[in-house]
Amino acid sequence: MTVAVSLEAEVLAALGTVFDPELDQPVTELGFVRSVTIDDEGVEVHLRLPTSFCAPNFAFLMASDAYDALTGVPGAGRVRVLLDDHHDSAKINGGIAAEAGYLGTFGAEADEGLDELRRTFRRKAHLAAIERCCRPLLAGGAWSLEELPLMELFDLPEDRYKSALLRRREALGLPTHSHARVLVDHEGRRIAKSEARLWLRLAAATRVSIEGNTHFCRGLLATRYDDPAGSAPAVTNTRSST
Repeated sequence: MTVAVSLEAEVLAALGTVFDPELDQPVTELGFVRSVTIDDEGVEVHLRLPTSFCAPNFAFLMASDAYDALTGVPGAGRVRVLLDDHHDSAKINGGIAAEAGYLGTFGAEADEGLDELRRTFRRKAHLAAIERCCRPLLAGGAWSLEELPLMELFDLPEDRYKSALLRRREALGLPTHSHARVLVDHEGRRIAKSEARLWLRLAAATRVSIEGNTHFCRGLLATRYDDPAGSAPAVTNTRSST
């Protein structure tokens, strides 16, 4: 039996795959999607950020990823993604519309492309995901620090933390099969027992930093727009029935 899915649901699901590169959360959960408008021509999405001076490379990366995600929605039609209230809104919006890429949009102002930035934040997300999986197992006594380097993905509980870790590993091109070791670096090399304690401390510091930045940005967004951070976007659909 095929279940019909509305275009609104497909658009929101697509936007849910777009992550803030630093906070490692979907833009839909962070409240960064201001509005979605669907009409006979296509889909228009407005994004917003906690401040007008968020780093242009972060802002462009999110807007570009949103555009790419929406162009993959069947029947979406023309896709427009607009970033509101940013000091580089006009430049970013023009670059996204022209599909000029980050370097093509910012020219000499851009030190480099976005690939290295994306890799940096994927590595941070991977570290934080490892710590979220290991911390409760260590605290509950299921595993000792000495045993942890032997842990395989099979040994992790089937929960949201494991699912998040698998997504991070896949993004980095790391193995996700059941017998892959949990404690590996970003190239897939196993962490030695002698390095496990220091590695987990680094992972914990990374997780705390990401979570702290997330709470801070939520507060700024709620203050800037006077609405709850993470609030659902306004969705309008005037498309004619076919």
